[in-house]
Amino acid sequence: MITFVNRFTLTGDPEEFEKAFDETAAFLRAQPGLIKYTLSRQLDDPASYVNIALWESADALRAALAHPDFGNHAKAMRGLAESSGAIFAPRLSFESSGEA
Repeated sequence: MITFVNRFTLTGDPEEFEKAFDETAAFLRAQPGLIKYTLSRQLDDPASYVNIALWESADALRAALAHPDFGNHAKAMRGLAESSGAIFAPRLSFESSGEA
């Protein structure tokens, strides 16, 4: 499993960006290997977002991004934000069971 972290800095309207992200994410959800993702907006800088996505492998992520239709899906998003992404391998983790 790998984690893909993509930071976005908005150059356009936040609502339009979130809609464009959701449309691109719908395409990615249909690709093999995506486990889950979360798009979060920075509280003290509303023009800053981060997407954290878990994929089965770096190869699965790369195949999804190389898909011939991906560019069409991401075009609107790219017109609304600048982005910088990187792939990370897990080293340490913690998950609360929710019990006190």
